Amino acid sequence: MELLTILTVLLEGAMDAAASTALLAKFGAGIGAGLAVIGAGVGIGRIGANAMEAIARQPESVKDIQSNMIVSAALIEGIAFFALVVSFLILFV
Repeated sequence: MELLTILTVLLEGAMDAAASTALLAKFGAGIGAGLAVIGAGVGIGRIGANAMEAIARQPESVKDIQSNMIVSAALIEGIAFFALVVSFLILFV
């Protein structure tokens, strides 16, 4: 929080309000895109780990577990892609 306050004070001293707001929007878009990618990576990693654990417990249900894992990973990727699109819209619009 202190970093954001310091950044805001520096920006307000150097630029007018409109330019400062645009720069903070770009900064926020970059943070948002990074968090979306990190969150998707963690989510897909947990899906894979839990799927491997489930397959180790019940090897006969590999097909069901694998198909559910792929669908879940695709949904997480879709949410991450949506977050990136929103971040780019903030950045360029």
